[in-house]
Amino acid sequence: MPYRFAFGRPPAVAAEGMVATSQSLATRAGLRMLERGGNAADAALAAAAMLCVTEPMSTGIGGDAFALVWRDGTPVALDAAGPAPRSADAAAEVAPLGPRSVTVPGAVGGWIELAARFGRLGLDVCLADAIDVAERGFAVAQQTADAWASALDPSPMWPPTAVPPELQPPPVRGQVVRLAELARTLRAIAEGGGDAFYRGRVARAIAEASWLEEEDLAAYSARWVAPLTTRYRGYDVYELPPPTQGVAVLEGLALLAGGASGLEARVRAVGLALEDAFAHVRDGADVGGLLDPAYVARRRLEQPRGAAVPAGGTVYLCAVDRDRMAVSFIQSLFGRFGSGVVAPGTGVVLQNRGACFALQGGVVPGARPYHTIIPGLLARNGALHGPFGVMGGLIQAQGSVQLVCSLVDDGLDPQAALDRARFRIEGGDLRLEEGLWESAAELEGLGYRVVLDPGVGGFGGGQAILVDGDALLGGSDPRKDGYAGGI
Repeated sequence: MPYRFAFGRPPAVAAEGMVATSQSLATRAGLRMLERGGNAADAALAAAAMLCVTEPMSTGIGGDAFALVWRDGTPVALDAAGPAPRSADAAAEVAPLGPRSVTVPGAVGGWIELAARFGRLGLDVCLADAIDVAERGFAVAQQTADAWASALDPSPMWPPTAVPPELQPPPVRGQVVRLAELARTLRAIAEGGGDAFYRGRVARAIAEASWLEEEDLAAYSARWVAPLTTRYRGYDVYELPPPTQGVAVLEGLALLAGGASGLEARVRAVGLALEDAFAHVRDGADVGGLLDPAYVARRRLEQPRGAAVPAGGTVYLCAVDRDRMAVSFIQSLFGRFGSGVVAPGTGVVLQNRGACFALQGGVVPGARPYHTIIPGLLARNGALHGPFGVMGGLIQAQGSVQLVCSLVDDGLDPQAALDRARFRIEGGDLRLEEGLWESAAELEGLGYRVVLDPGVGGFGGGQAILVDGDALLGGSDPRKDGYAGGI
């Protein structure tokens, strides 16, 4: 299959530890934690904080996060998604943007939990590089500049997101951007922990800018949950349970596990799994039945009908340390610049995750909406194989299935698997990235309108790190601005 973006760049190779992100400064921040004696949790936290600075259109402390952590042969899942306000009007129309699209930001609560349970260095140390870069400034990279500017463009899937005044006009490649207010808020979190965000000045500013109340913020805490899992050709694949769409990845792989996994089969499996996720994933829902072998066997005989949710902006990163502890971490504002609302004086861009209540017909007070963001993890024979993930709204479950198939079925290294062209189901359309265009004719019979898509942004961006004997192999998606690096 032709390389769309690179001429077969080899994977990163390291012996002791590795970090893969979509921004060079974020990868560097994670590696600095490993070099200072920190572990994969410290590296992930440092990288996540840096991404809040260097990709403010996609992620921030006003958004949500999820993680999978592997340590000593056991995976655990961190759910840091926030709910709608308890006082929300269930009869009100779902708002795609603005103050009524905001749900409680869970990312900071997730940072607190990850640092407390697994970190070595302390959250203050992990946030230091991000604070420094936010104060001194950073040069905007090419893909970031393009994504920043696209926030002003109308979308056929969703209305354009209003870019907050503090973050416009969009910078051009190489322009140095400073985020002083965000730096002050990050410093406050480093010094005061969760109370500096969920109570006091910052919480009041968030409540004044949105329909959230201070009590909604003060009551929030992230939670540790059991991951969902399925077996795929000898590998254990782990994802988060609802409210994420992680089950769509697992069902898609389960549908493929019963036979061949060529391109046509992958499209069908992804289409069926997405339909089931849209229909069944809700906060607190039990979706185990979607992975029941009898149900999967029946579903395999059916044809997908096509479905879609709005596109979103997200960052994914992963880290593995010398003890082979791994963190698969994802964080998002959902839309580009989220709700388009900034809490005054804080630099906090608030997410519009409440827009996803449209999938269930209305806002559910005090509940979390459907989440597109999903970190993944692979294990084999009780040992870590590696963290992986693909960011980018609707593409995430689809891209994760394609990535796992490339790694497991086709034996590609992480970089080659991420370089591969992708497909994306979007309602009744099957959009093909360049590199798959020659396969258009064979896919016409699936019932979709096949579209040859010359764009890049709609096909997501991923990261992956795999254990290869005594070494680590890493890849970083060429559709983004980052890299995988190791020590």
